[in-house]
Amino acid sequence: MSELLKNIIRFVLFIFVQVFILFKMPPLHRFITPYLYYLYILWLPFSMSRAGLMSVAFFFGLSLDYFMHTPGLHAAACVLIAYLRPFIVNMLISQEGADKNYLSPSITSMGWAPYGTYVFILTLFHHGYLVFLEWLSFGSFLYFIGKVTATTGISLLLILLTELLFFRKEKFRTNTV
Repeated sequence: MSELLKNIIRFVLFIFVQVFILFKMPPLHRFITPYLYYLYILWLPFSMSRAGLMSVAFFFGLSLDYFMHTPGLHAAACVLIAYLRPFIVNMLISQEGADKNYLSPSITSMGWAPYGTYVFILTLFHHGYLVFLEWLSFGSFLYFIGKVTATTGISLLLILLTELLFFRKEKFRTNTV
């Protein structure tokens, strides 16, 4: 299956799961909102340019905003993590690293610790920015920190379950020029 077709299927599946399953669940608590959709952006190939990555992230977030009737909240958070993603990848992978030998970020291509750090940092930025945009002010700082922490925790648990249930086999590219 081509990478383009694989990413189009993922696009549709992540939107479907977020809109029709995770957002339809009754609230677990006032702090907890489960998000999984931004994993699509984290799984995009290493070879995408920053402009391409940000464009895909914008349309992905905008399509979610269309279903959720939110005025660009998810699009803004998706563009933020798409912008930060190359910086984080460059910090976590050595210079001769996996971005030249593998197609996309995964546990196989990066290893457990760098991949976990990558996912944690971008999840924290995504949720912090999203919660901040929902309020447009901090209000109660403890509530803000509690909501970001709880949402990040449940999202990281969902990502771990997704990674374990749908293990992505990465092929090692031998002809890298």
